[in-house]
Amino acid sequence: MKKISFTVAALALVTTFGVANAQEYAPVPTLTSAKPPVTKDTTPTCKDLPNFAALATALSAAQAKENGGFGLQMWGTIVNRDGEVCAVAKTGANRGDQWPGSRVISAQKANTANAFSLPNLSLSTANLYSAVQPGGSLFGLQESNPVDVSVAYSGKSVNFGTKNDPLVGRKIGGVNVFGGGLALYNASGVLVGAIGVSGDSSCADHNIAWRTRDTLGLDKVPGGVAADKSDNIIFDIANGKSTSGWGHPTCGVSNEVDANNKVLTDAPLTK
Repeated sequence: MKKISFTVAALALVTTFGVANAQEYAPVPTLTSAKPPVTKDTTPTCKDLPNFAALATALSAAQAKENGGFGLQMWGTIVNRDGEVCAVAKTGANRGDQWPGSRVISAQKANTANAFSLPNLSLSTANLYSAVQPGGSLFGLQESNPVDVSVAYSGKSVNFGTKNDPLVGRKIGGVNVFGGGLALYNASGVLVGAIGVSGDSSCADHNIAWRTRDTLGLDKVPGGVAADKSDNIIFDIANGKSTSGWGHPTCGVSNEVDANNKVLTDAPLTK
């Protein structure tokens, strides 16, 4: 009899506790069985981006022009909107004619420009330099998306910078915050990916990337943080501080301002 009384009392306590909690917490909304609307698959591919031959030709033509810097051979990488590498090219005859380390840097720059540009705002890697410094608005960004080293150093070195480069079809990741990475916008203004260029001073890298993008016809930039609303490099650092917050240092190799102005004259953005 005592056992039955205890059981009834326990059930009463549980019931009372349940009612109290039901009053204390809001009821869980009832989920509907409605299916989400079906949308067209817009998975990015490489078919609407320049292939290896187009990138190699445009990159070589850009490197041969006046860009400031040392006049060194270059690496170039194109990624699609998902960050997958579509093509990797080099301007030298041999993979050792360019800084070997700049191959991965070029891919990292392409990934960065793609990752931090939007349909209505293009940010070049040059634009990010000041923003990621201590006290900058994006401090720590450079640590946010590390390079996938299993991708970066895979495959046969003999294929680096060829149509069979081991990076093609894979996501490299990485964030780079100096000149050489630019988002790619097609003739309709659609953001389709990005290009990264590396192998010289970062100021020259930016200029060569700019010329290459122009030649490829993927420079209908919708807006940016530069004074002209583009994603051009900004030389406004004085006493260690960028006036705009998006500045890039000069590189000390040549007159970068004049070199950049020459590039803008030769390769104005598509309007």
